[in-house]
Amino acid sequence: MTTTVTDTETDTATDDGSTTLERLTRFLATQEGTAGTRIADLRRAGAGRSRENWLFDLIGPGPDDREPLILRSDPDGGLVDTSRAVEFAVLRALEPSPLPTPRVRWLDATGEQLGSPSLLMRREPGACDYRVVNGDRPLPVRRALAETFCDLLAAVHATDWRGLGLAEVLTDPGEQAALHELDHWEQVLRHDQLEAHPELDLAIDWLRSRARPSRRTVLVHADFKPGNILLDGDRVSSLLDWELAHLGDPLEDLGWVTQPLRAGEHLIEGSWSAADLVARYTAATGLEVDADELRWWVVFSTFKTAVMQVSGLRAFLEGRADEPYRPTRRVLSTLLTALTGPRS
Repeated sequence: MTTTVTDTETDTATDDGSTTLERLTRFLATQEGTAGTRIADLRRAGAGRSRENWLFDLIGPGPDDREPLILRSDPDGGLVDTSRAVEFAVLRALEPSPLPTPRVRWLDATGEQLGSPSLLMRREPGACDYRVVNGDRPLPVRRALAETFCDLLAAVHATDWRGLGLAEVLTDPGEQAALHELDHWEQVLRHDQLEAHPELDLAIDWLRSRARPSRRTVLVHADFKPGNILLDGDRVSSLLDWELAHLGDPLEDLGWVTQPLRAGEHLIEGSWSAADLVARYTAATGLEVDADELRWWVVFSTFKTAVMQVSGLRAFLEGRADEPYRPTRRVLSTLLTALTGPRS
């Protein structure tokens, strides 16, 4: 494979961009279907909180061939520790489904060739705006987008995960989905915590004593938010970031999007409440949402957010992350309120 570096690439591939370009060139040269292609416009999209992303175009071999791609790699540290191989397998399995997911192209599961575990996937048109439902668009447009996002979540949960072969990739926890997720995130907390967090211990006890059997198993996205949705105008072009996806209880995603910490991303004061979201979701899925069950998942989602910040702090102190995330007073206060109810 012949690689040409343009002036744009020279300007944008700063820091370790030359290293990334060299590794990417060698990697693509070994992949099927890349003969006669070249890399153009390599640029960093920002490390984010969990992945490091590089954008580029694969040019050729035909004169009009140009495929926009993204290299998605593990950074040294982040808020979550996930598997690129599992994410790749999930996205590959979802390609025949009606969900708007990016098409994956190649995988370096071990990072032997690209420096860290990485996947390459098609870059779809559009942009992410995590505050879009409370942004500058007219209220009717923002309300329509919020309804669209709710319908998309319902579509994720309606996915035929058995028919798509996801049972070969992901573990089905059955009725024990709640305890399965609680056990996982408690394990993350115990591994990463550097100090005592009595609020989190209290939450674990509360959650463990009140966990209920799951009524159905669905594909859970586990980080559903506008910030992971590409919008091309007002059209959803892609649902991104499937790194936490697993099989579980649909109320897990519903608790994530209705928790108070996410209100600014999913709800519109005076127009689109958590009750409105739940009602539309119920109409789309036929799943009657029990208020106590949903409350459990709201508490769990707030707890999970705090645990992610615990992991972020450890990564920072070990020199694997640039920002010192830690459970903030707002997060811990929200968690306590979710556990005990509003205080006067």
